[in-house]
Amino acid sequence: MSPAEPQPLADVQRGFRSSYLNYAELSAQVQAWAAAYPSLCRLESLGATPEGRCQWLMIIGPEPDRVRPAVWVDGNLHAMELAGSSVALAIAEDMLRLHLEGSVQGLSERVCARLKDVLFYIVPRISPDGSEAVLDTGRFVRSVPRDERPDRARPRWLSRDVDGDGLSLLMRVQDPGGEFVESRHFPGVMHERRLDDDGPFYKIYPEGVIEHFDGHNVPPPRLLDDNPIDLNRNFPWSWAPAHEQLGAGPFATSEPEARNIVVFATRHPEIFAWLNLHTFGGVAIRPLGHAPDSKMDPSDLALFRQVEAWILEHTGYPTVSGFEEFLYEPDKPLHGDISEYAYHQRGAIAYVIELWDLFARLGLPRPKRFVDHYRKLGPAELVKLAEWDQKENEARIFKAWRPYLHPQLGAVEVGGLDPRIGVWNPPLSELAKVCAQQSQAFLRVAALAPALTIEAVTVTPLADGLSTVTLSIANHGYLPTAILASAKALDFNEPVSVDCELDGPELVDPGQRHLVLGHLEGWGHGLESGMSSVHFPRSSGTGHRARVVYLVKGQGALRFRIGSCRVGWVTQVVPVAGL
Repeated sequence: MSPAEPQPLADVQRGFRSSYLNYAELSAQVQAWAAAYPSLCRLESLGATPEGRCQWLMIIGPEPDRVRPAVWVDGNLHAMELAGSSVALAIAEDMLRLHLEGSVQGLSERVCARLKDVLFYIVPRISPDGSEAVLDTGRFVRSVPRDERPDRARPRWLSRDVDGDGLSLLMRVQDPGGEFVESRHFPGVMHERRLDDDGPFYKIYPEGVIEHFDGHNVPPPRLLDDNPIDLNRNFPWSWAPAHEQLGAGPFATSEPEARNIVVFATRHPEIFAWLNLHTFGGVAIRPLGHAPDSKMDPSDLALFRQVEAWILEHTGYPTVSGFEEFLYEPDKPLHGDISEYAYHQRGAIAYVIELWDLFARLGLPRPKRFVDHYRKLGPAELVKLAEWDQKENEARIFKAWRPYLHPQLGAVEVGGLDPRIGVWNPPLSELAKVCAQQSQAFLRVAALAPALTIEAVTVTPLADGLSTVTLSIANHGYLPTAILASAKALDFNEPVSVDCELDGPELVDPGQRHLVLGHLEGWGHGLESGMSSVHFPRSSGTGHRARVVYLVKGQGALRFRIGSCRVGWVTQVVPVAGL
């Protein structure tokens, strides 16, 4: 291989399509890409976490400082949802492949050409501290493994490896008032106790110890006992305090992991699409999260219908409204969500993917509200999961219960359940497929980018040293320069303008040095927008194009800069000779 030839991508791959990388391995991957392809991959850190890890940001595409339409991809906002980082890395690798080899994922030549001028901002792991704790110990960490609340006097559970096996899983204690019973069909599998079940019955606790234990009263485990922050409740859109929204934190962007993202996104209004990767469920979740579709801008909804069609085609996942099918409690919207922030405050086509369709793998029918899937894992379904785990997942989920003498509770059993691979994340045998499918779908979304261009420039000499200079400006992209109709109301969503600098000649009308053209329409309208109707005449408008005519006196050159902070700028120098 000559020095001029780039290193093959396969030689730089660190195995993220077949395993879940820890922080050191993930860092090695992104650093290897940045070193091998410096003209295509810039590596930055959004900031350091409290434990000193970098929140890596990859900028994929040539000329990273040139402002142009950009997309955002993030993973691992929730610590245990490791597959999000794998998919984010796969999208980065696929874009590198596109730039290096000219095509990727069977995309058409036209789509590939459009993607080459879209910048990709990729944060594979928003919460590296939390993910490291999950990978190291198996403990449940929603987002970050810390508790900085000043009010910590109440008794609570602290996750710990009490028996020294390196993992912090579960403990069970026999109790006649226990809510759980062991499956008669699959030893070791615990399910909720039913009226006719025979004992023994059990209480189930996290493996760990009780802080402020009085020696008698065992506190019920709470979801966020020793890691109270949910980063997906810490973003500024519709933020609500912790007494209203579990996991919210003391104030919006109180956590550096969330604050770093908000600072970056605010400085980059060119982000027009935002993919937030979670697990698990096999579903896409789109806005609105706080109201039904009837309250959504119809043209926004039509665009999301197109995205929905691609997701279904390439991944098999359905798309649901966050409000209508994914509220844990009906009519009680979630607050501080990153994808809602990206849609409402950054004007982006933003949505969530819950990777890994465990429900379909177990053959479970879809309930009326998709979120109810998570409540319907009863005894029969848990047995199916255990059988699948043994046959196809190397028995990673269900662990043997081992006796242990707990310093506070006495005789307990430790083990039971390790959901990291097979529940929280897809089995390793499925990971490459999940990565490929998600990239296939999202690269099509990225290709929706607006494409501002100067179609034509005409210079017409007149008498007395005068000339007319005519610019024809157009948007050849699918999306309008405003991206979403709802986003036009955002202060930063400036319209397209033209700036003219003069080198020699003069403008007869000096007021034309800066002209505001307004937003230019795109050629796309999404799905179910009515454009395909046959019951009335269809027509095309010219809102994607603008024409500007200058009257110039003298000879020299005019330098034009056309664009906006959302779509970037195109420039052109126009010589004027006069008569």
